[in-house]
Order: sequence, then C-alpha cells, then structure tokens
Amino acid sequence: TTPTPTSHSLPPVVIPAPDTDAAHEDLEVILGDLALADRLPFSRQADPVPPRRILLTGATGYLGSHLLLDLLRQGDAHVVCLVRAADDAAAERRLADALASFDQPWTAEVRRRVTVLAADLRQPFLGLAQDMWEGLAQELDSIVNVAAAVDFLRGYPSLRQTNVLGPLALAELAMTGRAKPLHHISSVAVFNEVGIEKMGEDDPVAHIDRLFAGYDKSKWAAEAVLRRAREHGLTVTFLRPGAIGGHTRTGVYNPRDLSTGLIGAFSRYRTVPAFKFMNLAPVDWISKVTAAVVFDPAAWGQNYNVTGRAETLPQLVKDMKLAGMNVRVANWREWRDDLIARHAADPVPELDFLIRILRSPTAMKLFEALMFGPEAGSERTDRFVARKRLPEAERYGSQAQLKSFERMARDGVARLPSREDPPYLQFRERTKGRVGPVGEDRDSKCRMALTLSIASMYQVVRHRKIDVRGEVFCERLHPEPLTVEAGEIWVRPDEGVPLRHGSDHPLLRYRLVLVDRDGGRWWLEGWKTARASRDFWKQTRTIDVTIGRENEPASLEGVVKVPGKSYVPDQIDGIEVDPRLTPQEQRLAKLAWLSWFFVQVGMGLAEPSLRAVAELLDLRKDAIDRDQDKLQRKIRKLMIKREQTR
Repeated sequence: TTPTPTSHSLPPVVIPAPDTDAAHEDLEVILGDLALADRLPFSRQADPVPPRRILLTGATGYLGSHLLLDLLRQGDAHVVCLVRAADDAAAERRLADALASFDQPWTAEVRRRVTVLAADLRQPFLGLAQDMWEGLAQELDSIVNVAAAVDFLRGYPSLRQTNVLGPLALAELAMTGRAKPLHHISSVAVFNEVGIEKMGEDDPVAHIDRLFAGYDKSKWAAEAVLRRAREHGLTVTFLRPGAIGGHTRTGVYNPRDLSTGLIGAFSRYRTVPAFKFMNLAPVDWISKVTAAVVFDPAAWGQNYNVTGRAETLPQLVKDMKLAGMNVRVANWREWRDDLIARHAADPVPELDFLIRILRSPTAMKLFEALMFGPEAGSERTDRFVARKRLPEAERYGSQAQLKSFERMARDGVARLPSREDPPYLQFRERTKGRVGPVGEDRDSKCRMALTLSIASMYQVVRHRKIDVRGEVFCERLHPEPLTVEAGEIWVRPDEGVPLRHGSDHPLLRYRLVLVDRDGGRWWLEGWKTARASRDFWKQTRTIDVTIGRENEPASLEGVVKVPGKSYVPDQIDGIEVDPRLTPQEQRLAKLAWLSWFFVQVGMGLAEPSLRAVAELLDLRKDAIDRDQDKLQRKIRKLMIKREQTR
C-alpha cells in the first residue's frame, strides 16, 4: 500500500497574507452600510403578545427548515416563508424539496399553515410587489430572519446584500405599519477576533478592523445596523449559534457546516488540532430554544448565545479514543498542512470545501480565532431554558452526535472504526470438541484457537458484532490448521428470537470463512444457545458447529466447548486493550466491554425461562377466554364490514 503522506512528505503549504488594501475597502463599505440604518423610521415597541402571523426567511436552509416546524409546533401561528424563486409556485416546490432533504415533513397540515412567497432579500423591498409589502406590514406580528449567505471564501462586498442589507430591509418592514419584533439569527462569529477574552451575551463584540473573513464582517455589520434600529424603537432579538451540529434524533446534518468538515477530517485522518473550545450545539436544540424565544414576549429584545456546552480538546480526544479512534494532537499549523497534504494525495470530495477554506488567505486568522477563542457565555440562555423547561444545554459529544456520525460515514464524510484499525480490545477463545459427517457419529477431534476483537464499543453496541481471526484444527478437513480469513460473531442475533421457532434462544452466532494450506475454502457456522435449564455455565461455553466447503451444504457437524479452566483467564483476565490508551482509559474500556457483554448474555440466558413462564400464564383459563373474546370481536367487525360493502 502507498504510505500515507504527512506534512513532511510534501512541500509546506504557503498561505498568502490577507490583503490589507481590501480590508480598508471593506471598512469603507461597512461604514456606508451602517449609515443606511440612520434612515430607518422611528417605531414604537411591539405589543407583548405571542405572534399569530410570522414572517420567516431562510426556511430552505438547515436551521431554518427545522425552525419552521418548531414554530408550527410551539403555537397555532401561521408562517409566511420568503423563498428565492421565480414565482410563488416555484418557491413552494423549493421549500418542499428542502424540507424533504432535511427529513422534515411537508404534509397537508403544514401546507395549510404555511404561505410561501417568492422573494429576494438582496432586492429593494425584499423583491416584493408594493401591495404585498404593504399587506405584510399590516398583517404580520413577528419577523424571524434566518437567511444568510454562509461562505468563508467570499469577501464582504459579495455577502453584504444578503447578510446586511437583507436584515436592514426586514427591520424597515418590522417598523412599517404595525410594530413587530424582529428576531435575527446572528452568530458567535461577531466575536471572531484573535485574542478576544470573553464572549458573553452582552459583552462587546469584536473590533471590526480585527475581523478577517468576509462572513464574520457581514454578521458583525448586521448586528450593528440592527442595534441602530433598536435605538429607533425596534424590538430586536439576537440569537447567536456557534457551529450547528446534526440532529440528535434523526442524524440529519449540514454538509456545508464547518463542524461537519472538521468532524469528518478528525475521524478520517485521526489527527486533531490543539484547540481550546469548540462552540457547537445540535440543530434540534438550537431550533427549539429559538422558537420558544419567538413565542415568549418576556424574552424579546435580548441577546442569546445558543451555543450549548462547548467541546474541549481533552473531552474530544477521550470520546474518540473510547470510540476506537486513537487520535494524535498536533499544533494548528501542522494539522492544517498535514490535512491538505493527505487530501492532495488521496482526495475526498466530501472534504473539498474544508480544504478550500484552509487554503484561503484568511483561513489562518479565521481558524486561530475559532480554535483559540474562549467558551461562549450563555447565562441568559440557560436561565430562559430553565424557565421554559426546555432540554438543558449539553455537550455535543459522541452520544449526541452518534446518528449524525453514522450518516456522515454512510455519505463518505467521516470514517468509522473498522477491523483494519488496531483493535480497541481483544481476547482469546480456545475451544475443543468433536465433529463428524452430518447425521453420523462425531468421531473426529476439532479445536479452535481464535482471537476475538472489536474496533470500538460503537461496533458492538450498534451492530452487536465481534471480529474474529485465528485458526481451526480439524483433521477431517485438512491435516494442517485452517486459517480464519474472515470471521464475525453476532451477540444475541435478532434480539434473541428463538431458532426455527423452537425453544433455543441464540446467545452468539459464529460465521467464519476458512482457508486450508492447499487453497481450499470452507465455511463454519456456530451457535451458542440458551435453554430453560439451570446449566447456565455450560450454555455460555458450548458451541454447536456445522462446516462445509465453499458454496456447498454442510458436510460436518458437532460440538466444541470452551474449557471451564480457560474461560476466565482468556476472556476476562486476558483482555488486551489498545496500549495507546492511558491506564485509566484501558480500565474504562475493559469495564465498558464486560458490562455490555455480560448484560447481553444475562438477558439471553433469562429469555427461555421468562418465555416458559409467559406461556404457562397464557394457558390460564381467563387468558384463553380473553383470547377467545378478542377473536370473536374481530370476527364480528369483519362481518359488519362485509355487510357494509355489499
């Protein structure tokens, strides 16, 4: 195989310095945009009542699509969605497609409560006809702005129309006719100044001349113009997410979010940069909190950092190690060069957008601000969440992002641990017994010397699967030992459903592909089963095996057992854990495996007895009578239905 390139095997990546002339030009444009806010009319405060008709922008985006459904769930309000399209019909189709792409429903009930209008935040009056603008100004009682151009490569001039002038137009709409609150989805990017010490909800944002990315500047400018709108009487709420992670229940993620690229790169290349905090929260939590703020007048007009609990480097490394991904920590520049070099040698299309960002002139300052900035403070958000009895903010760790990580692996973004990785833990299993031709005496000795291993606890918890390698000694097959070319064991396969509708419940299923010294190929199938008897110790050590040539039926069958004296030394005391883990992590890994495995085996051993008791209870007269009554009711319903169709 070709060796994996490192930052030392390719020339270092040269990133040009940010263009200072462009920065001065940006500053002049920003100052001009801020002056536009002074032309806004003065407005009275919005009435403190929950909204009944809400205008929502950005509903075709990742956060906006989730927020649309949460707004509908929170109350009985009607939502008007502005969608960029040629006409209203095309706008509705685009919204429906976007919702489907993020696993959100577009049902008849959703359509009944949603009006979709073709619009464009980049145009005067949002691209709406004058009568539509005036009608919305009178009918709406709340505006929620999620729409934004998220691009770390474009400069401020190309982002300002959507990210700054769009919110300014929405502020004008909010201040025209009936006074309406404006809830603006901002970003903690307004703090992306290298060396900033605090990121509290009411702390000063970054100095504009110390922001480098056009996106960061546009979010800063949007807040600045809306703060001036506040001074004109508009009720403005700022909600600032950090990175937006995948949905904790559905696993839907945003393929263009920076956090997606980072998680994918961490898992694929097993190297992480030495960062301080990663302000990251799942989309479903951010959306629920935002919707609750929109419907609570007491919460309006404040700043909220909806960033959850920040991820730290030690927590991330620990999670990845326990998941079977032993990562190396590198300094930021080394990590960046190594990632670009690896991607150049073996491109991963799903990570192209991350690589383009890392190669950009502003990437150095942008990532330094992200990697070395403080944890975002969220005291006001925490108090609001507690008052509304919403789910508490939690760290978006391995458990919360599990389903998203699975989808990312399926889509080629991330890489799950596999049998090609060094084992997370492994142990021996030695068995011996006898086999013979199917249906005949078992007159031939057979033994197996196997090594059982897992790449991660994820592998067994989600797939109940153990990897197997080793040798099988059986003279009936070959005078020399056969090598296990591929092997797997399933723990409580099919949730322990009895084999062939009988009374034996499966504990473990073995499936091995064997190769003899002459190149002959064989298969071996084995079952450990549980029965309603007291010989539990024997059941956990006994394997019924069948063996046959590849693509042929079984020719041998028999029983092999794990000797009682070798079970504990091999499978408990003899567990070997990845030596790269710390002693404490090794103990935790061993305990996690044993706890999970013995719970599964215990459940499997108990199932036959529980089933026998359940069957005895079902034979009671009252149970039989209940079944007869249910059957009679079902027959009567069928007869009535048949009469009605005649």
